[in-house]
Amino acid sequence: MSNRLWFCLCLWRLIGVFGGEIKFVKIGESVTLNSDFTEMMDDDKIQWRFKNTLIAEINATADIMTVYDDVLDGRFRDRLKMNDQTGSLTITNITMKHAGDYELEINNMSKNFFLRVYDEIPLKEGESVTLNTHLTQIMDDDRIQWRFGFYSVLAYIYRQSSRTMTLYDDVLDGRFRDRLKMDDQTGSLTIMNTTMKHVGHYILQFNNMHMFFFLTVYDDISVKEGDSVTLNSDLTQIMDDDEIQWWFGNEITLIAGISKQANITTVYDDVLDGRFRDRLKLDNQTGSLTITDITMKHKGRYLLLIFGSTESLKAFRVSVSNSDSEHCCGFTEAVIRLVLSALVGVATVLLLVYDIRSRRAKRDQTHVHTTRNIEM
Repeated sequence: MSNRLWFCLCLWRLIGVFGGEIKFVKIGESVTLNSDFTEMMDDDKIQWRFKNTLIAEINATADIMTVYDDVLDGRFRDRLKMNDQTGSLTITNITMKHAGDYELEINNMSKNFFLRVYDEIPLKEGESVTLNTHLTQIMDDDRIQWRFGFYSVLAYIYRQSSRTMTLYDDVLDGRFRDRLKMDDQTGSLTIMNTTMKHVGHYILQFNNMHMFFFLTVYDDISVKEGDSVTLNSDLTQIMDDDEIQWWFGNEITLIAGISKQANITTVYDDVLDGRFRDRLKLDNQTGSLTITDITMKHKGRYLLLIFGSTESLKAFRVSVSNSDSEHCCGFTEAVIRLVLSALVGVATVLLLVYDIRSRRAKRDQTHVHTTRNIEM
């Protein structure tokens, strides 16, 4: 229970309870950590740190901007870009090694960012899927652990002592039995002959770094702009130890959550430029989420994570259509079809007339030819 409480605190701080901002970024993509400055003053000093190591700074007084991209085994080399007007930091081509805590110091103030790296893989039942560590070689002192959810260990490698590799495929009612393979050179994990029971989130722990994998099957939902939509949790009742979390978008931003144990239901409708403000309703009995007065900004993917006696993941892909555009396009399409039908009709008549005239001409020509033969 203490582990679960610790985890919940770590996740619920995403909304800024501890003064930090969490960002999920897909491996290989870029992320910008915003300073919230519109413009730096002449006496401003900005420093960016990753796990207490200085990686970039601006000294406006001296008019100097420096990027230290060779620190920490060069993991930031050619990946850091700093805005000299605002001091915001962009990290490109993200890898697992960039996951962790970043701190921005501006004069005497500070701001924290918690960067989490993930990958997403669609599940097709019966096929195999590989969760790739993106490592080329495990070193002798490396530790690798794979978990399904936050508590169920699936596989483990620790090469320093016995160099042993262990698979725990009997966990969770045996759903992974005889289905797991781990590459002892890279630590990548393959799940064979997948079923719907393997949908969920997986965590790779590599030494002190973490990476998330989402193995998903999407429910596709279409809605017209201005309407409402309910994303169903499929729960009839939230249990006393359940935690419900709703996430949105590619950066996987927390927008709503229920902690049954703490008796807390929260809607974070001010995130993402306030696009969800006054539009979210969370059912505190089932955890289902309703979005009202939909706009084009609300289209995208939604993830529901449920933590409790069991852990599960549901994924939704919401598409939004503009009703005016649909009406316009429907009218235009009707006009086009009408014009095409008319053209086809005209063409048919012309072909018929041509055929009749051709036959008549041919018949007249035959009659003339026959008459001439008789006269001879």
